[in-house]
Amino acid sequence: MPERLEVFGNVLVELRGDGVGIVTLNRPEKLNALTADFLADLERALRELGGAADCRAVVLHGAGRAFCAGMDLNIGLARDGADPTRAAYAAMRQAVSVVAAMREIPQPVVAAVRGHAVGAGFALAAAADIRICAEDSRFDAVFVKLGMSAGDLGLSFLLPRLIGPGRTAELFYTGGALSGVEAERLGLVQHVVDDPLHEAVELASTIAAMPPMGVQITKELLDTSIGASGFREHLELELRSQVIGLTTLDHADAVRAFSARPRAAHENRP
Repeated sequence: MPERLEVFGNVLVELRGDGVGIVTLNRPEKLNALTADFLADLERALRELGGAADCRAVVLHGAGRAFCAGMDLNIGLARDGADPTRAAYAAMRQAVSVVAAMREIPQPVVAAVRGHAVGAGFALAAAADIRICAEDSRFDAVFVKLGMSAGDLGLSFLLPRLIGPGRTAELFYTGGALSGVEAERLGLVQHVVDDPLHEAVELASTIAAMPPMGVQITKELLDTSIGASGFREHLELELRSQVIGLTTLDHADAVRAFSARPRAAHENRP
């Protein structure tokens, strides 16, 4: 039984008696696609667990049949006369804050991935300390197919360090995807199992039983070893590239084509 259970909009937070915090992306009818409000709820949940002395490890997973389908495709579209650039910037700024929170909270984060982790969902998984997935999981770098850069929420910083720069480049330039088995072979995922959430909670429980100071300092050292001091700066560069991409005609065409499913012709238009 959970020691505490809280709801932050589309995010559920359970803090168990063994010190494991479970964060659930809870918008299954939209495959947990991210909106600005959803992202704000997610950051709040992560920061709250990060500041909880009785939380020693965090599990992140998605309700339903997908981990996360990425950003809501309408996020860059103007609503009620709003400036689309400002709307896109606000949403992406909030998304950056979520990924920063995952790296900055003292507890290790274990991502339990079932189904699709697309775009920003892929980035959320990569930002975790450890990833566990099902065999039929799919990590999809769809960015260029939508007229966007693949610099999204730290993914262009983290993925080359996880699977190597050449494999990352091939994946990004082709808008490709990795199956769960491929992800494990390349080192993106640590375990492929039938029940990722169960396995992630078991692993997080083992971590939570360790002396917390040693675990927290080790997380800081591992971040330093991958050049985390430059991570925030890299996030800012990615933020600018994503806002530019979200407001291009190519992106608008790609979103319409995605909805109607014909293949879009791209003309490199600003």
